Amino acid sequence: MPTAHEADKQHPGPEEADQAPSMSSHDAAPPAAPGRSPCCLCWCCCCSCSWSEGQRRAWRAPADSKLQSLPSCEACPPSLEEVQSWARSFDKLMHSPAGRSAFRAFLRTEYSEENMLFWLACEELKAEADQHVVDEKARLIYEDYVSILSPREVSLDARVREGINRRMQEPSAHTFDDAQLQVYTLMHRDSYPRFLGSPAYRALLLQASPPAAPGEA
Repeated sequence: MPTAHEADKQHPGPEEADQAPSMSSHDAAPPAAPGRSPCCLCWCCCCSCSWSEGQRRAWRAPADSKLQSLPSCEACPPSLEEVQSWARSFDKLMHSPAGRSAFRAFLRTEYSEENMLFWLACEELKAEADQHVVDEKARLIYEDYVSILSPREVSLDARVREGINRRMQEPSAHTFDDAQLQVYTLMHRDSYPRFLGSPAYRALLLQASPPAAPGEA
């Protein structure tokens, strides 16, 4: 029986459900970028000629926190109204610091936390204006979440992968937009309903509820 992580990877985005994945497209690495180091023939994680380990560690080390560049106050307890709003809208959940934190913890129990990490990494990339930094972050996102060599590879269909491979020739802040939408849709369709029915979400509702007045028990 597949694990929850494997089950997530079996479902393409709704608009691509009828397309069979292409193994040759999946395995293809994006071509070398014009003007970049001639020894880099691909964007896979085996290519490190233009990157020192120090540079890699500098950006990867705080991955669990730095990638979450949206307005953050995850330590602030959410109100009951906010927690209830998460059940009405996945978008509200994903744009609430406390909601993202709670949902990410739930995804971790399902072995699919990489979906949230990838979405957050794309949000940070889209907010970046410095092209040199965009190049660096796009490369690391590809290595961490798109490369078939990565243990944190997210589930993407062949069309989206081919588009990423083309755009990685000249990365931009929007290189992963299609992939981000597909992963967002996957979380919304598969993981979000289970989160709302989970003991973790019910516990959040109880914690956010005001204490009962004396005599109301």
